This record gives sequence, C-alpha cells and structure tokens, in this order.
Amino acid sequence: MARRRGDDRIVAQVDTGRAEIVPDPGRSTAYTLLLDGAPQSHVDLADPTHLEFEYVRRMAAAVDLIAPPGAPLRVLHLGGGALTLPRYVAATRPGSHQRVVEYDDALVDLVRAHLPWRADPRLRVRVGDARAVLGGQRDAGYDVVVVDVYAGDRTPAHLTSVEFVAEVARVLRPTGAYLGNVADGPPLRYARGQVATLRSAFPRVCLVADAAVLRGRRFGNLVLLAGRGELPVAGLARRAAGDWFPGRVLAADELDRFAGGARAVPDSAARPSTPPPAGIFP
Repeated sequence: MARRRGDDRIVAQVDTGRAEIVPDPGRSTAYTLLLDGAPQSHVDLADPTHLEFEYVRRMAAAVDLIAPPGAPLRVLHLGGGALTLPRYVAATRPGSHQRVVEYDDALVDLVRAHLPWRADPRLRVRVGDARAVLGGQRDAGYDVVVVDVYAGDRTPAHLTSVEFVAEVARVLRPTGAYLGNVADGPPLRYARGQVATLRSAFPRVCLVADAAVLRGRRFGNLVLLAGRGELPVAGLARRAAGDWFPGRVLAADELDRFAGGARAVPDSAARPSTPPPAGIFP
C-alpha cells in the first residue's frame, strides 16, 4: 500500500522493489519516479513535452525526426515506468496508436493512481514480460519499437541479444525504427556489443551520447537508433549539440571505430547490462 511521507513523496512496495514518487521542487506539476533509489522517470502532468532526463530528450528527438512533424505513429514501448515518452508522443503526434509493456503490475497501478495519464483509447498499457509480448505481435505492425527496460538498475539479459533484436526487426515496418536506451560505463564493452548486436538485424545504426560517456570518463546513458532505411543523423546531431547537456552522434565510420570489432551477442552469451557504480544515485 502506498503511503505519503511528510515531504509529500509517495512510497510503495511494488513487484520489483521500493517505488517512490517525489515532487519536483522546481515544477509544481512534475514528479520523479524512483525504484530502489534509482531515478526511472520524470513527468510533468501539465506539460508532457517537458523532458527532464537528457537521454529521454534524445529519444524524443529521434521520434520527432523519423517522420513528418505531427504524423501519427504506431509505437510499441517495451518498458513503461511513468510513461514519459508515450505521453510525449501522444501530445506531439495526436492520433498515434501506442502499446506500452510493463512487467511490474503494482507499479502500473501506482502510476495510474498518482501520475495518471490522459484517457486515450489509442494508448494501452499491458502487464507482461517485454520479450514474451513482443513475440506475440504481428509482422510489420509498428513504426517504432522503443526498448527502455530495467529490472532494478540493469537491462535483463534476454533483451540484449541477436534473437531479441531479430524479433524487433520482424514487428517493424520496412521504414520502421528501433530506439533503445543503453546504460554503460568504462570501458563501454556492453554498449559496443549492443551496437554489434543491432547491426546483425539492421543495416543502419547510430548512437547519441554525452562526450564524457563516449570517452569512457563516466557512467551514463547512450541512445541507439537503428533501421533499414536512412536515419536522421544530421538532424539528431543538431538536436544533440543544442541540448542543455550537449551530446554527440556517432554513425558510419565513427561508429565502426567505437564498436571496435565487438561481436553480436546471442542468447547463449547474453548478460544483463552493466550495473551503475556504487553511490551514483543520491
């Protein structure tokens, strides 16, 4: 059962850990969702286009650029949290059909009760394992598949493999795009392996991240975009460079050098993503 503390944060035990909904002191209608102390989502209930986390802004930029402005999309979100990106898509691309898959049933109930999203029959939330639900989707049914799944502070191993990426490719339309969030730190071995894994299914891949993360100076988020057609690399580079926390885009030869001969990861060798260093979250 959720309980409200003296500082107005809401605390509840959910299926995957201890959840907290914390008011944003700088925005009266905004909140951060944490799981076991790790920030998972930030939402502004009055303005779903306000995106606090830099990696979410980079994912949103990719969604903005992969189709004409305002055109509705069919999007499958693997990983729900507080539905930050689904809310953004609903606001910026009205009429979009979105399915959100979240493993934690109690977390969905908590978010629905305390961070409700606007009623929209085109936005549906389903509780289940991301890969299992993906396997039940029809071929070529989506314009975008977003992969942002964490069990605690790590992406589960079965969502990091060649076989998983092949399933994503199967449910995407020929012009569709994979969009994923990868968390890693020095020496970025996991991120390099994910680039190679995506390349097993998609001929075009690019990566967006903070320069300090790319240089192996700190742990952070890297956003991967992949598809069969041309990617909006130049537009992403402009958006990343103009962000509050500027980032870089790697594609083509630069991405080859980053991957550095890393091999694609099959199910048999898949491991969860790199754990964050101790003390990274206050």
